[in-house]
Amino acid sequence: MKRWLFFGYGVGCHLLFLVTFAYMLGFVGDLLVPKTIDSPAGPLAWTAVAVNLLLLAMFAAQHSVMARPAFKRVWTRIVPPPIERSTYVLFSCIVTALLMWQWRGIDAVVWDVREPTLRAMLWALFAAGWLLVPAVSLMIDHFDLFGTRQVWIHLSGRDYNPLPFRTPLLYRYVRHPLYIGWAIAFWAAPTMTAGHLLFAAAMSVYMGLAALVEERDLVAHFGKHYTEYRRRVPMFVPRLRVADEPAATPIAAEGRQS
Repeated sequence: MKRWLFFGYGVGCHLLFLVTFAYMLGFVGDLLVPKTIDSPAGPLAWTAVAVNLLLLAMFAAQHSVMARPAFKRVWTRIVPPPIERSTYVLFSCIVTALLMWQWRGIDAVVWDVREPTLRAMLWALFAAGWLLVPAVSLMIDHFDLFGTRQVWIHLSGRDYNPLPFRTPLLYRYVRHPLYIGWAIAFWAAPTMTAGHLLFAAAMSVYMGLAALVEERDLVAHFGKHYTEYRRRVPMFVPRLRVADEPAATPIAAEGRQS
């Protein structure tokens, strides 16, 4: 019975992420949903900045702290290992929902592209960023990333084995395509308000710092394999030529450590 409860919990957390992701698309794009990144918050702009920075700090702290190996070693004494990743996903959805719910819009316009072709291109880039995020997760293992593989293995009565480290598709050109997808999704805005700019800039700083911490953990875990991968493949700006791979292929683990 407990195995089925864990499985239902894991699937539920995964579905909650998909709903949160879809709402966040509307929130950032100022599309369809009732509360968006540009929803007016009143005349006190500096209060809005302070509240928004606090929300962003909460988001960054949860995503980073709960992903650290040292935290997981303590956390799994409380939360059973098969649902550790699903619980991380649940907490991530909660803090993301809180951020969107309490966000204070700052409607001063930084840029507003009105030329139809350029505006359409920015919307296309916005869509590409939001499509790139799930596409990259499928390049590694979407279901392991969101905890569903773990609860399925537990339901099947098998022992969980971490995935082998791979560098599929975009990972051969750049080490963090997932963060690139998020950055495109946040910055590709035909109309950029001060509130949206604050959100995009803070998220970009967070992702840059998270990538550094994540890579430290990956080097500690995978040793010379990840060190060699880091030497060959750039962090964020891809090279035109695919890096030659050694005989033993290293493994893609972005998003598992942050």
